Parts: sequence; structure tokens; C-alpha cells
Amino acid sequence: MVGPPPIPGEGDGAASGGGGGGGRPLTVTQLGGLIDSALREGLPRKVRVVGEVSNFKERGHWYFDLKDAGAVVSCVMWESAARKVVGAGGGYRPEPGHEVVVTGRVEFWARGGRTQFYAEKIEPVGAGALDLEFRRLCEELKGLGWFDPERKRPLPRMPRKVAVVTSRTGAALQDVLDTMRRRCPAVGVALVDVRVQGEGAAAEVARALGWLSRRGAALGIDAVLLTRGGGSKEDLWTFNERIVAEAIVRCSLPVVAAIGHETDTTIAELVADERCATPTQAAMRLTPDTAAMLEQVDHLAARLRMGVLRQLRHERERLRSAARHPFLADPRARVREGERAVDAMRRRLVAAVRERVGGSARRLERLSGRLERHRPATVHARREAQVAALSERLAGALRTRLERLAMEVDSAERALELVGPVSVLRRGFSCTLRADGTVVRSVSEVQTGEALRTRVLDGTFLSVVVEGQAAADQLAREGAAAAERTTQKRATKGRGGKGGKKMIVAEPGLFDGE
Repeated sequence: MVGPPPIPGEGDGAASGGGGGGGRPLTVTQLGGLIDSALREGLPRKVRVVGEVSNFKERGHWYFDLKDAGAVVSCVMWESAARKVVGAGGGYRPEPGHEVVVTGRVEFWARGGRTQFYAEKIEPVGAGALDLEFRRLCEELKGLGWFDPERKRPLPRMPRKVAVVTSRTGAALQDVLDTMRRRCPAVGVALVDVRVQGEGAAAEVARALGWLSRRGAALGIDAVLLTRGGGSKEDLWTFNERIVAEAIVRCSLPVVAAIGHETDTTIAELVADERCATPTQAAMRLTPDTAAMLEQVDHLAARLRMGVLRQLRHERERLRSAARHPFLADPRARVREGERAVDAMRRRLVAAVRERVGGSARRLERLSGRLERHRPATVHARREAQVAALSERLAGALRTRLERLAMEVDSAERALELVGPVSVLRRGFSCTLRADGTVVRSVSEVQTGEALRTRVLDGTFLSVVVEGQAAADQLAREGAAAAERTTQKRATKGRGGKGGKKMIVAEPGLFDGE
């Protein structure tokens, strides 16, 4: 920003009313420029201021006052810077009464005539910082499921002994002991003395819970009561530490937490298996009320007595009804009825057995007959008879076949003798052969003067052809006549043969083949 314009008439000795030294008066703009320049030159560029937030308004931008016992400063934080505070601070948003440290610059707003502090960064101090850390840790543990009701364990209805983790000198311990002694003296109390505030207190509480988790069952401890009296947020911060919350979650015994007053809430109470508003309420939650238990016993005894009387009346009525029953009025009638039923069942049983035995005997007889037919000896004899019959049939068939074949052979033999060359020669025919051994079949096959060999029945002789033609005709006529006579004779013999059968044999001539 440029500096203020020079004051007109300054140093010229002009007299005027108003300005210091009797100079010319300043305009409002000039005065605003002087104020802004003085602020810029007289203050550092970045200023950190601690104070209490009041009159906080959010309209995109944040408008609030920062005050202490002696002064008030008007502050503005632009929307872009406010988003950074919310994002970087785990969702922190200043509220009236919070003590904060604000970092920014001081400027004069000429148009509004106000000097304002333009905040760039806001950090909570004291309770504000603790609230911010509390919310951050709550979000973390909620994401781990440590607040889920499904994770928490039920409390024992009648604990043998309760371990109280607190300070020996605290008022909360006396409240717990008095309440437990008054309600049920039979429940034992084991005191685990720890520091409940200050440096190292959280680690001491976590060690005590871990020791109870390991040794509690051996000591007969059934539950743990973690408590302390009221105090400021800083005094109760031990029970907002993560190490204490983790020890409660990992403890093998159910834990009841009662920290501070009813309006106080700690992370230890949120992760405990049950939260109570005060130490006295926690002691009442863990200790059964003797008077209430005696009253409950009396009530149960009365109910039991009424139930027994009601059952007795019911059974007495049943007994009277049973006495009026015919069976009890005349037991012999029931016995006779049973005897009749037994006799009827006996008769039915005997008949059924006889029927079953008869049927089985008939079935056995049928099976015996079937078995007799299929005995090996019977089957063998039947098969032997069949083989003998078949053998006789086969022998007869063979004999018949052999006789038929013998007759056919004899017939063939006779036919063969009739057509054979020897038979022809025996009838007076002869066979003429040329010198080369070929049979003379025709007169045209020989020549005059050719030497021939003639075969007759008892031998052969040589001859010479003198007149071939005349001799050939004569021989042909004689041979034809002889052949005709032989054919007629054979035909007559065949009609008078054995069995009345007619056999015709074709007799070839002497020279029909070799």
C-alpha cells in the first residue's frame, strides 16, 4: 500500500484551525493512510496473539472477537484460511470461551473505519487443544470398533470378587467400599492402588489392568471397577489416553468404568464394557442387593409353595378319577378281558403257523420234485437213453446208406462192363490200329498196302490193306447191324431188372473213343 499523500500547506506557515502546530487540517483518507502506515511500520508482519474467543459468527468467512481481561480485538478469517484450519486441525472449529493462539496481521480497514486482525491460523490452547485431541482419538477408536456394543462383554450377576483400580487416597474408593459393603458383604474387594492423574499415571493404570487380565482368574476376580472422583478436564485426561483404552479392550475380565462426575465423559468409559455416571452407581451395578435378593427369594418361595399346592390338588383329583375308573373298580374283569385277547391271539397265531408250515411243506415238495428231475444221476440216465436211441437211428441210417451205395456201385460196375472195350471185343468186335498206334475210325484214314494191327479178344494180328473202299463199306454195315442187336438186347435186359427198376444204358460204338 502506498504511503499517505503529503499534507497540503505543511511547512508553509499557513494558519488554519484544527491541525497540530496550526497547520492545514488532514482529510479522512489522509488520516486513514497515516494510521495504516503506522500499523505496518510499527508492528511485525506476522503477529501471534493468545486470547479467548467471543462473538463467533460463521458466514463463509469467520468473524469473532479475541479478548482478555484488558482489551478486545476484532478478528476476521477468510473462508480459504478457515477451510485449512478445519482440514488440518482434525475438524476443529472455534467456539465462544475457547482459548486460542491466532497468527495473522493487523491492518486498518479504511472504508469501515476499523482496525482488524486478519487471522491466518488458529490453534487451540488448554481445554481447546484437549477437546481437539479427544475428538481425534474418538474417531480413531471408533474406526477400530472399540466402541461397538457387540464387542463388549456381559457383567457377572454374582461376582466372587471385584478388583477396584483407583487411588487409595481418593474419595471415590470410600464411596465404592461403603456401597458394596451395604449391598452385599459377601462380594470380596481387591484394591489395586494407582495414580489417577499426573505424568505417568496412564501407563500405571494400563499396567494394573494388564496384571489383572493375567492374574485375575487365579485370584478369583470376576470383574474390574476402574474409577476416580471428579476434576478438571486436565485432571481426567489420564483416562483419555490411548494406552488406557487399549488395556481395557485387551483385558480378559469385564471392566466397568466410572470417571468423574455424571457430566464428564472419557474414552475409558466409552471402551469399557459398561459405563456408570458415578463410582457409587458402578458399585451398585457390580454388587447384587442383598435385600432385593432376599425379597426375590421370598417371592420365589411363595411361588414354589403355590405351585406345589396346585400340583398336589391336581394329582389328588387325578387319583380320585383313577379310583372311579372301571379297571380299578373290577381288576379281574380287566384280567379276563386280557386273557380272552391272549387266547384269540394264540388261536390266530397257531392258525397262521399251520398255514405257514403247510405252505412251506407244499413248496418244499414242489422243489423236491424239481430237484429230483434235475439230479445228475437222473439227467445222466436220461441222456444215456437219448444217446442209445440216437446211436440206433444212426446205425440204421448208415446201414441203409451203405446198402444203397453198394447197389449203386454194382449198377455202375455193370454199366461200365457193358460200355468197356473188353466187352465190345468179347462180342466179336475188333480194334484196328495204325503203325503209330492211333485208332482207325474211317476207311478214308487208311491207304492201300498200309500195314495195320488188329486187336481181338484173345490177341492181335497184322494185316495189309488191299481194297480200302469195299472193305470199309462191308465192315460198316456189319458193325451197324451188330450194334443194333446189342442195343435191343440191353434194353430188354434192363426192363426185367431187380426191383422192377428200368435202367437204360447208352452203349457207344467200338470206335467212339480211345
